[in-house]
Order: sequence, then C-alpha cells, then structure tokens
Amino acid sequence: MNRAIRPAVLATLTVLVLLVLSPFALVALNAFKRPADYATNGPLSLPDSLYFKGLTDFWIRVDFGEKLWNSFFISGSVAVLAVIVSVLNAYALGIGRVRGRSLFLIFFLLANLLPQEALVYPLYYLSKEVGLYNTQTAVIIIFTAIQSAFGTYLLSSVYAVFPREMLEAAAIDGAGKVRTLWRVVVPISWPSLSVLFTFFFIWTWNEFFLPLVFLISNDKQTVPVALGVLQGDRLMDATTTSASALLGIAPAVLFFLIFQRTLSRGIMSGAVK
Repeated sequence: MNRAIRPAVLATLTVLVLLVLSPFALVALNAFKRPADYATNGPLSLPDSLYFKGLTDFWIRVDFGEKLWNSFFISGSVAVLAVIVSVLNAYALGIGRVRGRSLFLIFFLLANLLPQEALVYPLYYLSKEVGLYNTQTAVIIIFTAIQSAFGTYLLSSVYAVFPREMLEAAAIDGAGKVRTLWRVVVPISWPSLSVLFTFFFIWTWNEFFLPLVFLISNDKQTVPVALGVLQGDRLMDATTTSASALLGIAPAVLFFLIFQRTLSRGIMSGAVK
C-alpha cells in the first residue's frame, strides 16, 4: 500500500470502528448512571459516580441468572448438535457422493432461505402433537435443524474438494467410513468446524422470535425473550433499560472474544485452502 494513502485508510477505519462501537459505549455509559443524573444531564453526559442499582434491579426482576443459564444451555446444545449433524450430512454429500447430491444441496439452500414466520405454525402444531411445546427440547431440535441446514450446505463444498489421497490411504490402512470420518476428516476440517460452532452459538443466542413462541413459561425463557418482554415495561427507567441491554449483549460479546483466535484461524485456514 502506498505510504501516502495508508494514513487516510487507517483514519477512515478508525472512524468506522468508533461509529460501530458508539452504541455499545452509550449503553454502557447509561447503565451505570443514576436516573436523576440521566434526566438532568441527558444520555451523553458522564455519570457523577458509578451506579449499580440498575443492574441489580434488572437482574432480580427477571431472574437473569436463570435466563442466562437457559440461553447458554440452548445455544451450546444447538451449536454442538448442529455441527455434528452438519458433519454427518456433508460427509455423505461431499465425500460419499450420494445419488441426487445436487438436489439435496438445493433443498438445504432453500431451507436457509425460508423465513421463520413461515415455519412457526407447522412447528407449533407439531410440537403440540408430540408434547414438546413449552420445552427447551423443542427449541433445541428446531434450531439444530435450521443451523445444520446452513452447515451442511457450507461443509459439503469443503468436503467435495477433500484430498482423495488421504481417504485412499486411510482405506488402505483398514479404516472404515466411520473411522475415516472421525480420525481423518474431522481433525483436518477442525478449523471450519470451530467457525461453524462459534456462529451457531451466537446466532442461536440472539434468536428471539421462535423462543418467544415456544417458551411461554418464565423459567424456560432465554435472555433475548426476557429483554423483549420487559421492553415496554413502564416501571423500567432509562438506566435500568440500558443495564438490561448491557447484560443481554455482554455474554455474547465475551463468548466471541474468547473464541476470536479460533475464529480467525478457521477463516484464515479456509482462505489458504
């Protein structure tokens, strides 16, 4: 890059980063501000002192610890199961070369394009029929199917160009299809699987519509549902609302930061391949 252009590019990127982070900074700023301070000086002023009552009030009001565990349990279960299902499907389609592979891939592609609003009634009816309505199991099954459709479509293209020499070497050593999958294919494609796991977890964590429909009991609800239910609560002042938003996004951001290096390695590995 030209040295004369580099400072302008860095300045532009810095401004864009600040614009992206400004809403999060504003939420964090007002989460630790007293309601009287907010009403007097507005949302852009610095707080006179750190005020934690908004955080504690919201935590107690919605039993946030319970909602946090529900979101972690559902998101983690979906991420693990969706990756496993995606690997099995993609192994059959990409490496096994099953008959009608193109039709299956088109089916998974169309499944990704369907809006959730089009799925909610048949899923609601089916969950009622099998007795899974208002259970976290129903939400886990639904999101595992949804996320694995994307994972299958993505991994199938990766496994379609998998080195045949390695598969032939495993077959010569006496490895069957299952052993080849778990001892050869999965370890080599682990960077791609880690990327899928991270995305599946964050996507499921942020889901609102389907958990709102299928989890009507308060003790089964997730963090986004708890935030949405209290969004119009007149008893919540501006600082408590900011505190709720901060508590809602902090776990997902923390998870992303923890797995950031894994995510970067997976993306770079895919780019090199």
